[in-house]
Amino acid sequence: MNSALGIGMTSQRTRDRMVVRLQEKGIKDLKVLAAMANVPRHLFMDEAMAHRAYEDTALPIKHGQFISQPWVVARMTEVVVQQNPNKVLEIGTGSGYQAAILGQLVGQVFSVERIDDLTKIARRRFIKLGYSNVRTKTGDGFKGWENEAPYDLIIATAAPEKIPHELLKQLSIGGVMILPLGDSKNQNLVKITKINDLPGADGYSIEKLESVFFVPFLEGVVRK
Repeated sequence: MNSALGIGMTSQRTRDRMVVRLQEKGIKDLKVLAAMANVPRHLFMDEAMAHRAYEDTALPIKHGQFISQPWVVARMTEVVVQQNPNKVLEIGTGSGYQAAILGQLVGQVFSVERIDDLTKIARRRFIKLGYSNVRTKTGDGFKGWENEAPYDLIIATAAPEKIPHELLKQLSIGGVMILPLGDSKNQNLVKITKINDLPGADGYSIEKLESVFFVPFLEGVVRK
């Protein structure tokens, strides 16, 4: 057997086992499960970590960041695809894995990453894997991607301590933002629905989902 083919078949089998574990942990949306089965998680991390790619755990990538736990990716995706979004803003590209999953399910994904080196790596992955509906840029996540707004959905893969209201402005009316919210000791995954353009809490509703842990949502841009 061709060695590359053998590796590919092994990866698909381990991906399929990962999907079974996700189902056992309560992920029900068949489209989300299919996306998780289709996207090769091992190609979104360093080769040295690839043998652990389909474990249900977060794993380190460059610059002290992490590729999220598959269950967390599936859970966040399952929540948001219920809204049938077409245009999505992701804050925190990281490895590019969450954006790749979303790209299987929505029309357009715009992803912002504050660390320029991670942006470049993720962009090369998207091009290599043919994810032509995923765009990424280096920028301050708190500022979003204003000239492409409004978005049906905003998803953040890092945790701010307070709701980033500048991002809420970039949501369409009825749009949803899902993100981890809290400090390093206590974070909850929350779903925020924009009701209208009124400032402050009158403009949105918030639903707390479950406890999670993500890296902090930081301001600024890192170019190195």
